[in-house]
Amino acid sequence: MAVSGFEGFEKRLELHFFGDDPVKMGLRLMDFGSLEEVLHAVQCTVVSAVGNRFFDAYVLSESSLFVYPTKIIIKTCGTTQLLKSIRPLIHHARNLGLTLCGCRYTRGSFIFPKSQPFPHTSFKEEVNYIEENIPAHLCFRKAAVMPSKLSSHSWHVFSAGDEAHHSLDVPYTVEVCMTELDPILARKFFRRPADGKNGDSAGKEMTHITGIDNINPGSIICDFAFDPCGYSMNGIDCDRYSTIHVTPEDGYSYASFECVGSVYEDNDDDIVQVLKKAVQVFRPATVSVSTTATNQEVWTRVARAMEPLGLKCRSCAMDEFPAAGSIVFQTFTARRK
Repeated sequence: MAVSGFEGFEKRLELHFFGDDPVKMGLRLMDFGSLEEVLHAVQCTVVSAVGNRFFDAYVLSESSLFVYPTKIIIKTCGTTQLLKSIRPLIHHARNLGLTLCGCRYTRGSFIFPKSQPFPHTSFKEEVNYIEENIPAHLCFRKAAVMPSKLSSHSWHVFSAGDEAHHSLDVPYTVEVCMTELDPILARKFFRRPADGKNGDSAGKEMTHITGIDNINPGSIICDFAFDPCGYSMNGIDCDRYSTIHVTPEDGYSYASFECVGSVYEDNDDDIVQVLKKAVQVFRPATVSVSTTATNQEVWTRVARAMEPLGLKCRSCAMDEFPAAGSIVFQTFTARRK
């Protein structure tokens, strides 16, 4: 934990691979010892896990890890060194007959940037580190900082892809960052002293009393409550995941929500209801939303979800990225601000 406070804003890394033959289990065959080696480099550990026939989801001591046959997503908060996972992941994938074909790194603006260690002391340093550690055949590369009218909220994106693999494997990815949480609601993410519960049972209680279990009632939830405060959950539903992480301390309270669309469904309207439910859990004063999508219309639904909650759109930035597609970054503030 940084001296100035715990850094809630996560760093997110998504790596895509391909193999010579149709890949069935792929990266899911990576043994747990290899995963632990990767996470040791990042400086975090697994605290809980769940899986289905599509992918495996791990709650980490600092956020989440999702492993699909040809894709891996790691999202970590605090002062973790996320990008140090790139080299060992490429190595373990190669041992499984898989080759890296796409990379995407995203993050918001750190609350405590001076507390970040190498290689995360600046976006320039992060980009340099990624480019030094990914293979040369990922030749389509772009780095950009997407601005907003709120000086404390901007969206950092690096993406890279090879010549052969450019299509997105999911219809959309929505990443929501929330700050200045309602203090009464944030208190629900504090453990009671000597509550006699472990992290799993305390996490289940938080999931229920906050209404998080109603965001997507059809999902299987793997949750964990930290001591004395803080909360993480992963939800799995068919080939889709959702994830929530909460740093509830007053003065730098933060929560994130992320979800993806399914290749088996084309109804994007449910994203409106899902986002409404997720944001209502926290009633934040400020929200930023990054939408990566094949369908240009998905991002317009974000505002439709936010406005009934009293959140006004303050800025909207759009950009195109190789191997990532269209990214739209929107910021919202409560009308009382």
